[in-house]
Amino acid sequence: MPPVSPEPGVPDERPVTSAVPDGPPRSTAAPAAGPGPAAGEPEPIRVVLVDDQALFREGVAVMINAQPGMTVVGQGADGAEAVRLVDELSPDVVLMDIRMPVLDGVEATRQIFGPSRAARRRKPVRVVVLTTFNLDDRAATAIRYGASGFLLKDTTPVMLGDAIRTVHAGNAVLAPQDLATLLEGTFRPRRPVPPGLDNLTGKEREVLAAVAAGMSNAEIGAKVFVSESTVKTHVGSILRKLGLRDRVQIVVFAHEHGLNEPG
Repeated sequence: MPPVSPEPGVPDERPVTSAVPDGPPRSTAAPAAGPGPAAGEPEPIRVVLVDDQALFREGVAVMINAQPGMTVVGQGADGAEAVRLVDELSPDVVLMDIRMPVLDGVEATRQIFGPSRAARRRKPVRVVVLTTFNLDDRAATAIRYGASGFLLKDTTPVMLGDAIRTVHAGNAVLAPQDLATLLEGTFRPRRPVPPGLDNLTGKEREVLAAVAAGMSNAEIGAKVFVSESTVKTHVGSILRKLGLRDRVQIVVFAHEHGLNEPG
């Protein structure tokens, strides 16, 4: 599951619990971990898990907490709890089932990345939706709303850990070709090309098209005859000028506006 490519943030911890009568807690903050990282060591990646099946949640939490450099800071059982936990715990990554009661993963993703919430956020949050179906149309909609990709619920512990690190770095957890296929089946060009596109230089337009085609930085550099570091600079400029969050959103933007099509 190759990543799409980079671009990334500091924490805030507040315990949260919301128990269901006569049953286990539905939404919880993880108990405080031991001593923090030693001086010079990076902070662990803070993960929130959201799934209506408590047994599945607990199993995934065990897998994540066993990985170096990451920790589960909260769990929820539906999309409404996901939105609240993101607001209160400020996680780095959210792993969220796409089909849940109260509020599903698609609508929760839309709310998490809503303009007012995004403006209050001190650091980026990445969302990965969990599904039992490959190339799920609902996953495509969640990606349009801001998710960084999706994972099948039967993924291995190694792939899960790699996916969390990948999205934390600002990349997608879906192969570029699969992402393009997924979006192709879901989004038909239906929006006019925005004026911000006129602010891109010729080289930035070339890079945008190459990113939308799923090319890596090395491949883009070879195609447009620049270094990988220059490609990263161009990608950063494209994100700023178009008001996009990451490379995943560049792919979505290109498909929504028909910029991925020849001619």
